[in-house]
Amino acid sequence: MRAPVCAVLILWLLNDAGAHQFTEEEMAGIRQRIKSMFYHAYNSYLDNAFPYDELRPLTCDGQDTWGSFSLTLIDALDTLLVLGNSTEFQRVASLLQDTVDFDIDVNASVFETNIRVVGGLLSAHLLAGRAGMQLEPGWPCSGPLLRMAEDAARKLLPAFQTPTGMPYGTVNLLNGVSPTETPVTCTAGVGTFILEFATLSRLTGDPAFENAARQALRALWKTRSDIGLVGNHIDIVSKKWVAQDAGIGAGVDSYFEYLVKGAIMLQDEELLGMFQAYDRAIQNYTRFDDWYLWVQMHKGTVTMPVFQSLEAFWPGLQSLLGNLDSAVRTFQNYYSVWRQFGGLPEFYSIPQGYTVDKREGYPLRPELIESAMYLFRATDDHTYLQLGLDALESIERITKTPCGYASVKDLRDHQLDNRMESFFLAETIKYLYLLFDPTHFLHGGGKEGDGSWEEGGDGGRCVLGAGGFIFNTEAHPLDPAALYCCSRHAQDRQELRDILLGPSQARDKPESQSKRHATKEEERPLSQSESIALKPGERKMPPPLSCPVQPFSARLAVLGQVFTDNT
Repeated sequence: MRAPVCAVLILWLLNDAGAHQFTEEEMAGIRQRIKSMFYHAYNSYLDNAFPYDELRPLTCDGQDTWGSFSLTLIDALDTLLVLGNSTEFQRVASLLQDTVDFDIDVNASVFETNIRVVGGLLSAHLLAGRAGMQLEPGWPCSGPLLRMAEDAARKLLPAFQTPTGMPYGTVNLLNGVSPTETPVTCTAGVGTFILEFATLSRLTGDPAFENAARQALRALWKTRSDIGLVGNHIDIVSKKWVAQDAGIGAGVDSYFEYLVKGAIMLQDEELLGMFQAYDRAIQNYTRFDDWYLWVQMHKGTVTMPVFQSLEAFWPGLQSLLGNLDSAVRTFQNYYSVWRQFGGLPEFYSIPQGYTVDKREGYPLRPELIESAMYLFRATDDHTYLQLGLDALESIERITKTPCGYASVKDLRDHQLDNRMESFFLAETIKYLYLLFDPTHFLHGGGKEGDGSWEEGGDGGRCVLGAGGFIFNTEAHPLDPAALYCCSRHAQDRQELRDILLGPSQARDKPESQSKRHATKEEERPLSQSESIALKPGERKMPPPLSCPVQPFSARLAVLGQVFTDNT
């Protein structure tokens, strides 16, 4: 495999040597082109497909795919605000409240409903203040979009009622899990809930969601092989691996993504420790010349020397942990495939340097653009902007139809398929736009006092939108400060009251009572809101008081390194 990799590096060096430096005016012009792309697809959906889940761009009609709840509209809602359209955001948010009903006799994917519907509604709820919507008292800890997200998530909870706590893959939204439902589901279908479910629990005060997600994660963690890898599909009742291919692509990808992002968002040592252990095994057994292959989970022997388009999220994830050298080299490999075909085929044979039979399609996926956004933020290298421009022009040239944008059935001859998945508006367009808008509020752009921050919570004493947004795997941004606001505000007030009014009581506390308190602190499990230590393995107790008006950006660093409150 050395020859193809050498060719990749030569191509990259030649490209990088003449990398164009984009001016502010050029970037603004490209953002306008991206907006036009969005509205062509969005208006086509509204005119031809609403209230169906998806647009069929070749026949100019719609179809239900994931559950019959106007999925594209839910998925695209926060993109409207990202592009600056508060008026349409408000209209659609109200429309969804009036038209979407989750009490329907439909078999829905637990995974897809969570990342697209629950995630989309949570993100829209947390952005509602910025969109100028009328807010309930106590927002972001209450609100109609939050209640919709909670309603949708409660329809998914029956899937988690298994002997292991790992969920079934499908649930009937009205009747729960069918007695004939298969117990086999993919790894990502077990481990991709902590962001949305923890957000729900922290905002609403109901721990059931976060507890379910954590139980599933811990059960899955216990099934890893002796060499530290997990397979692709597991029987969630017997805990036996049905598909034993280990890799970072389809069926597994977002599991690893959520361990990293969950660790950052929740300041959680346990999740970070899980990922770091997996990453050591991934680097040892699946990485070859900065590609990641598929191997047998127990033996580490190569089973599929292929690159899958879904793996293109990995360089962006690495950048969150500061592993930039590795991320850049892997991105170079993936970018070379894009330049070869004008898109990423679903499967690409690394030894042959070509597509894999029956996996030649490109359904307008966002993952490579997503990684370009993260790497540009980390390096300021305009080569990543060039990838964005390449992607924009390729999508426009190959996939645009009079009624939107169509998936590519075959990248070899650019045949089109009659489908525009909702993630095109939720992810691909959003990441493209954010790539070319480095001062966007989702990147922490702006300064205090210019409207980039908001107040929320009881008495408006919580700072929101201060930067550090975490994107779920459907590119729905979640604000960690809101979780902190809702879950910690009452506790902080009580702690402050104790400090101001009862210092003498604390000093006069009997020694035996103090010892009992200390013992409880030592024996308690890791708190879900505890900070991640800067030194691996080091545990730090939370300070006696965490000020709720502390800018949350002080708790997250640019490259994903997480600092404690005392740093």
